Amino acid sequence: MENYEQKRVAVIGAGPAGMMSAIQSAYNGAQVTVFEKNERVGKKLAITGKGRCNVTNDCDNGELLKNIISNPKFLYASFSHFDTQATKAFFEGLGVKLKTERGRRVFPQSDKAMDIVLALKKCMLDAGVTLKHERVTEIIVENGRIKGIKTSKNYEFDAVIVACGGASYPQTGSDGDGFTLAKNVGHTITPLVPSLVPLETTENLSEIMGVSLKNVVLKIKNNQTGKIVFEEMGEMLFTHFGLSGPLVLSASCHMAKMEKGKYSAIIDFKPALDIKTLDTRILSDFSKQLNRDFQNSLGGLLPSKIIPFMVRKSGINGECKVNNITKEQRNSLINTLKALTLEIKGFRPIKEAIVTQGGVSVNEINPSTMESKIVKGLYFAGEVIDVDAYTGGYNLQIAFATGSLAGTNSAW
Repeated sequence: MENYEQKRVAVIGAGPAGMMSAIQSAYNGAQVTVFEKNERVGKKLAITGKGRCNVTNDCDNGELLKNIISNPKFLYASFSHFDTQATKAFFEGLGVKLKTERGRRVFPQSDKAMDIVLALKKCMLDAGVTLKHERVTEIIVENGRIKGIKTSKNYEFDAVIVACGGASYPQTGSDGDGFTLAKNVGHTITPLVPSLVPLETTENLSEIMGVSLKNVVLKIKNNQTGKIVFEEMGEMLFTHFGLSGPLVLSASCHMAKMEKGKYSAIIDFKPALDIKTLDTRILSDFSKQLNRDFQNSLGGLLPSKIIPFMVRKSGINGECKVNNITKEQRNSLINTLKALTLEIKGFRPIKEAIVTQGGVSVNEINPSTMESKIVKGLYFAGEVIDVDAYTGGYNLQIAFATGSLAGTNSAW
């Protein structure tokens, strides 16, 4: 019988993909060391989902793949190896109770992302993983094979898993280190652009910043083709630079090759009312306040902070008495309420994005193992790879699935 030699595996990054990689590598018999440059693990994970952590999406693999934006076919093997049910079972096995909300989004019952972070950390340490808070500056390769890594010291390893995130939220540590490390050993990095990111408008919206809207419909129109590329109901927020909130982040994924003037945002404040019903509602409101100024008559329709802005957009004099409003003016108000149109100037910077689009080219990674096709013993997991998805738990599912696959294979 052959002597079994325990493999030495380094994991760079202690986010969701890195911690899952480390756990699965240790479970499969490897001696694992995680290198995390932050003073604590899971820094970005702790703020996901507004601090609640949308762990995964309770759907089958077919539905999962439909929600992947970049390179869905590459993830087929990862999701077959570790699907959303596996993710749920994994965390529940660690004692984290989960719940499923609207859109099949899965959260911890406690609504605390830190419960996920702490469960992963405890599981990792219980599995015998060593955690070092050091920044990796170089991956050492000899004759096309992993030799080790460099921090302020040199370490020898048989395999290295790069799982240090993208270039979004650099304050949490995902500042693009992984791309540099991969590039320096011969990997191609596809262009990095923000995904799930707020939008800047041509018009300054400072006067209505902070206004939050629920149950509105946002459409994004491609002005070059005339096509609506996104349409959904939900929540959004006006900011000093433009638009943010869940609807806007989702919309940003559908806006390819962004340039000024290419896209417009169209907001329907009253999607539940058709034009005729809305007109009846306005007439009813007006009938109760005939002698008031127009600008003081819209409290039943809109949040007070946005009324002056909407009055201006309607083109109606705010001091005009309600009993003098013409049918044409009413139509103008209805058009403003049903289709407020704002030109999009561009995305906010990548550092404000939730996810990075682009990364290590999937053509250079074996999708069945997550091993590099260029360097033997080098693996990739999570956001550092050129894969990303819509909101709803899909991006974390990518992290857990690719992490599990990379970790498992690195130990063999």
